[in-house]
Amino acid sequence: MIDLTILKGLNPFEAMNEDQIKQLQTKCEEIDFQIGDKLFSQNDDALHLWIVREGSVDLRFELPDRRPTSPDMTVNGVEVEEKGPEAKVLGWSCFVPPFKMRLSAYCVTETCKIVRVLKSDLLKLFERDSKMGYLFMSYMIRVVGFRFHQFQDHVARNMGEDLMFGW
Repeated sequence: MIDLTILKGLNPFEAMNEDQIKQLQTKCEEIDFQIGDKLFSQNDDALHLWIVREGSVDLRFELPDRRPTSPDMTVNGVEVEEKGPEAKVLGWSCFVPPFKMRLSAYCVTETCKIVRVLKSDLLKLFERDSKMGYLFMSYMIRVVGFRFHQFQDHVARNMGEDLMFGW
């Protein structure tokens, strides 16, 4: 079982009280990945929320002809050292239809420590404790906004401001 002090230190759970964190403890698992390991694939069912605790993860698109992906296809990187607490969360697609992963995720440091929790477990907790759900979803709104701004920056850098303002 994951240590309570680890969970208390994770941004998605920072506003929760001790009892709420204890409820989460049995639902979370910590997984270690090595450089080059794939956490999940584009178009997988989005069943989990992923939180990067240590290391860095690249989010990449996959080519249709099934060629191996490379760092050139990285749309975004997620690093623990990155500014903003929203930078560490992956898999928010589990809360948004059609509940599919939009990109693939790869460990790009020697090791990555990831905390993973099933969306269905989270939702059950939130049904029993609506304040817990509110605190968590308030945080997730910040994550989505953060990712949208990162995407805008990526588009502006790589495709030009004319394309961005022509939406």
